[in-house]
Amino acid sequence: MPTPPIPYGRQHITDEDIRAVTETLRSDYLTQGPKVAEFEQAFAEYIGVRYAVAVSNGTAALHLAALALDVQPGQRVITTPITFAASANCVRYCGGEVYFADIDPETALIDLAAVRRLLEAHPKGHFHGLIPVDFAGLAVNLEKARQLCDEFGLWLLEDAAHSPGGFFVDSQGREQRCGNGQFADVAIFSFHPVKHIAMGEGGLITTNDKALYDNLLLLRTHGITKDTDLLEQNDGGWYYEMQTLGFNYRLPDMLATLGLSQLHRADAGLARRRALAACYDAAFSKIEGVQTVAPGRAGHAYHLYIIEVEDRKGLYDYLRERQIFAQVHYIPVHLMPYYRGLGWQPGDFPHAEAYYARCLSLPMFPTLTDEQQQYVIDCVREFVAG
Repeated sequence: MPTPPIPYGRQHITDEDIRAVTETLRSDYLTQGPKVAEFEQAFAEYIGVRYAVAVSNGTAALHLAALALDVQPGQRVITTPITFAASANCVRYCGGEVYFADIDPETALIDLAAVRRLLEAHPKGHFHGLIPVDFAGLAVNLEKARQLCDEFGLWLLEDAAHSPGGFFVDSQGREQRCGNGQFADVAIFSFHPVKHIAMGEGGLITTNDKALYDNLLLLRTHGITKDTDLLEQNDGGWYYEMQTLGFNYRLPDMLATLGLSQLHRADAGLARRRALAACYDAAFSKIEGVQTVAPGRAGHAYHLYIIEVEDRKGLYDYLRERQIFAQVHYIPVHLMPYYRGLGWQPGDFPHAEAYYARCLSLPMFPTLTDEQQQYVIDCVREFVAG
């Protein structure tokens, strides 16, 4: 058995990361300072978007994005049931109503055909927004999602927490990087430790809309501004105004520094994830009883590598006994007790529920060695052959 155990995901902190953070700890700034602005600019350039706003975590990013899009109590927003709960919760934080559309069983992404059926079943104006999720790192076709949103008058918020560096290919054959703002009004990213860029905690919002960007900056810091162009009056250099009800969702400079250091090797990490995925794909294509989710898709960022098997619980336990700590992503949001209390129930989304019954996320992180990966493959093979 391997020593140490193999988790499904793991951060990679280098000596260079530690030196960078140490330098910031010795600087004049711990909370939001110049490193935050530097990280925002570098990340915006990385994905090709005009504006980026760094915040304390991915959930804060979702909340501020929903606020900036002016989600009001009672407004209805559509998202996928196969995601982390925060993708839906951000609507509830604003008093909105969450609706779900089933997934495409081949990709586990929200099924835009199911979204269309939901929209066509209600009068135009019944729904206000759509939150597709680039689940596991596979990009939603936002060009098609944008066309659907324009047809029915919806805003579009891309949850790209799993997909920095990922892309889809548009109808003109161009690669469209996740979060680049070409189709979505706003997008969000997360920098949780198992993500591509590991900052402990951290999130980021991107947009090409200057008005949204200015609003996000205000909402991030209590609704307070010192910008002399925005002040209603100015009593002196100390003066500031709270102009709206905002939040303290700032990112500390020391975490932004870690993000900058990690961003420098983001492409190398992405390349390693894709190489690991190709190896998994090749191995499992020869193993009867193992189905891979969306193998070999162009632009996949592989935050997760997911297989489906009949006896998921059996395989989960078998791997744990062998020090492989696989995980399940995700329990469908509509089956959570909170959302069941809002009227959702088992059977509402059969594709999502069938996926949940079979899915398992295998180890996927850049420092996973070839030997460790082969051990994982061998253990899966042994179980399904058992």
